[in-house]
Amino acid sequence: MIQLTDTAVTAVKTAMSRAANPAEGLRIMVQAGGCAGLKYMMGLESAVRDGDIVIDQDGVKLFVDSDSQAHVAGMTVDFITGLESSGFIFNNPNAQSKCSCGKSFS
Repeated sequence: MIQLTDTAVTAVKTAMSRAANPAEGLRIMVQAGGCAGLKYMMGLESAVRDGDIVIDQDGVKLFVDSDSQAHVAGMTVDFITGLESSGFIFNNPNAQSKCSCGKSFS
């Protein structure tokens, strides 16, 4: 379904260890919006919700709601660190186009 690179796993584990509230894993979802029509949303999650699929990768649980599953099937999530910016990068085979920031797609 979704793959995290080793650097993404490390970034999520670091975020979870520093979180003010306990987190079970990372929620990845798709919502309407952004400059290309759909946008990725991510955040630490404390529990599974109805309709979620849960993917366990290297000790990180990924929670994906039923509405987002078709949009993110086969996606790889990476984390990069650069001089000008750092963050998650989405390589989504379902995206027909994406905006220049990479956080929005159609």
